[in-house]
Amino acid sequence: MSRENFSEWSKQDLIDEVKKLKKRKKYGIVWEDKPEKVVTECKKKIPILKEDINRKIEKNKDGPVNILIEGDNYHALTVLNYTHKEKIDVIYIDPPYNTGAKTWKYNNDYVDGEDAFRHSKWLSFMEKRLKLSKNLLKNDGIICLTIDENEQAQLKLLCDEIFGEYNYLGTICIRNNPSGRTRKSEISLQHEYAIFYSKNKNIKGISPFYVSPDNKTHNYKQDENGKWYEKRNLRRGRKKEERPKRYFPIFVNPKSLQISITNKPQLIEILPVNDSGHQLTWDREKEKIEELYRKGEIWAEKIKKGYQIFFKFRPNFELGESPKSLWIDPKYSSREHGIRILKDLFGESPFEYPKSLYAVIDCITSMNCNKEITVLDFFAGSGTTAHAVLELNERDEGKRRFIICTNNENKICEEICYPRVKKVIEGYKNLKGEKIEGLKSNLSYYKTDFVETENLDEAPDEDKINLTYKAGEMIAIREDTLEEKEKNDWWQIFESKQKLIAIYFQEDKSKLQSLVEKLGNFDKEVVLYIFSWGKNEYANEFTEYENITVKDIPEPLIEVYKEVAKL
Repeated sequence: MSRENFSEWSKQDLIDEVKKLKKRKKYGIVWEDKPEKVVTECKKKIPILKEDINRKIEKNKDGPVNILIEGDNYHALTVLNYTHKEKIDVIYIDPPYNTGAKTWKYNNDYVDGEDAFRHSKWLSFMEKRLKLSKNLLKNDGIICLTIDENEQAQLKLLCDEIFGEYNYLGTICIRNNPSGRTRKSEISLQHEYAIFYSKNKNIKGISPFYVSPDNKTHNYKQDENGKWYEKRNLRRGRKKEERPKRYFPIFVNPKSLQISITNKPQLIEILPVNDSGHQLTWDREKEKIEELYRKGEIWAEKIKKGYQIFFKFRPNFELGESPKSLWIDPKYSSREHGIRILKDLFGESPFEYPKSLYAVIDCITSMNCNKEITVLDFFAGSGTTAHAVLELNERDEGKRRFIICTNNENKICEEICYPRVKKVIEGYKNLKGEKIEGLKSNLSYYKTDFVETENLDEAPDEDKINLTYKAGEMIAIREDTLEEKEKNDWWQIFESKQKLIAIYFQEDKSKLQSLVEKLGNFDKEVVLYIFSWGKNEYANEFTEYENITVKDIPEPLIEVYKEVAKL
């Protein structure tokens, strides 16, 4: 009997297998999956994006175009699985903390602390979105999730399952509330957590974190030449067997503390052996010891149990160092650098504990310090991630771009998130009446919409034609060519400096040749999407036009949505 072909199994085989599975222990997290309305409705609704042209912002002609999506983030992530699969460098999210204080909804009902399925609902909610977001990360992409103690343990195990335990990069404890949040009979909370995972740790880990030589987060000192160093023991933790050439005696004059690698009368032999008697290694080669001593980079000190050899570790502040697991700088305070910023923007803060702008900036740069990355936040809230990306670009003349998604519950997108981004880009006056210069950039605003269908797996022809007609904005985003130049009953054209995107969305092909001839006259790359009932129906057509590449629509889009539905 094949163990792969379950159709060959007898009833008793299945009973035995179930018994075996029930006995098997599982390390990880188990919960009762709770169906979610926004997920199940995607079986009969195909999410699309529709641009709100009135909210478009253009303040940097040569700069990147950022994207804000208004709508449920499950629907937004579904669309992004078509437009941005494996295109995202960094994901930063601040999901609902599930404190039981009715701060988030599941199936349109607030979840409170008395809900017996509170944690199960939250895990079901998060699992679906994290699986979709993993598809969006590049192979060297990294995700950061902030959370507090209510779901930190569950989130860590959930991420171990989705991203792989091996790809866990660490957790940072951020003091976001220095005064503490008082809770009866419980410890006063001052902190939250930032959890980091790589899509593939072998390709990309945490990025060096810039450290100013003058701040107080390290033990570096300046020597007489003004150069920074940290005092470290020359003895390393590696065993002698790993690097035998670095196991050798260093000789010290007990009176002058002079160092030599040659034994002479009255000198004391020092070996890299720890207090437990384990033979370890030195941090420098034998041939360099005396030279480094003459330069003042190595020295000996008398301690209670004899002598130790120390050296000056020289940090490279330009490259930075790994982020520490504890962030206590006042700049991470939610009150000082979250609430205060929102008050400057709106006159009051609509949130009790908004993220510090600088906490988000440092989380992003810890994941990737490249200046031309794409950052995704699908729990955008007040828009702090967008603000952080704009601020980073202002600091180093970068070309980072953001994609942020939020629903419009209580008009959070229309009245908080979008206005914040607009003010930061265009400039505003703070509470003191001071003019804050804008961080010039561009923004396109989209809303999630739907194409109704009887069944996603077998969408009727009429629905496919309707989907093709409405898929223009999504295709434009996928091709990073967002400026609509023309739309009629037959086709739609988008343009950028680099290329043209055209969508021919009619089953009737009588006008197709006219469009092709029109596109063939352009001296730039052209990608032509043609409505097709099959796959690659027109792949070998129009080869006489060197600048035109032909692609199908809508089947490739529907196939993506079918795969999403299986997650």
